[in-house]
Amino acid sequence: MLHDLNSYIVARLLLAGFLGGLVGLERELRHKPAGLRTNMLICFGAALFTIISYEMAGNVGGDHTRIAAQIIPGIGFIGAGVVIRGRGGVVGITSAATIFVIASVGMAVGAGMLMTAVFATLLLLVALVFLGVAEERFGFHVRMMNFRLITEDETVLPRTRQIVEDARIQAHRWHTHRGEEGMVVEFDADVTYPQERDLMTKLAALKVRSDIRPV
Repeated sequence: MLHDLNSYIVARLLLAGFLGGLVGLERELRHKPAGLRTNMLICFGAALFTIISYEMAGNVGGDHTRIAAQIIPGIGFIGAGVVIRGRGGVVGITSAATIFVIASVGMAVGAGMLMTAVFATLLLLVALVFLGVAEERFGFHVRMMNFRLITEDETVLPRTRQIVEDARIQAHRWHTHRGEEGMVVEFDADVTYPQERDLMTKLAALKVRSDIRPV
């Protein structure tokens, strides 16, 4: 009953699950769409499909890559599912790219290229962790923020628009209404940390009450 299972196959599947879990843990800790279980299962599944492709071709004949070749379009379908478009922005591109790469890691493990898979995983973690920190620290990372201004001065809206345009910041969903506290001006903008600080400083000069939060 177990003639199709050997220690080498078990080791490859365990390694695929472990490598996928490492990357998935990083995604989980950063609260990204595709987390621990998703990346672990994708890497494990890609390895299993690659092993099956090789074993079936060896046992009954045929192309060793026939099944494995179908992994790539399948992963593209899953990756598209984590990309969300809303409020003028796109969210999940990095998670989709991570899924694509972790599937290739699983395929490498399934094909017996164990050291290549380990190296690729380490390189992927470096890109996700260290480059992610560098992006945030040096202001390269762009995120969508909601800006909310409260004032009694009705001329604030055109002045705010001018400030945003002069800063060359792409803003979306401008909305103005009168609330209990006065005139409320809201808009969303894709900004880096330096742009956010600079914009808040200039808006403060308008002598309005301002608030900012992630979208």
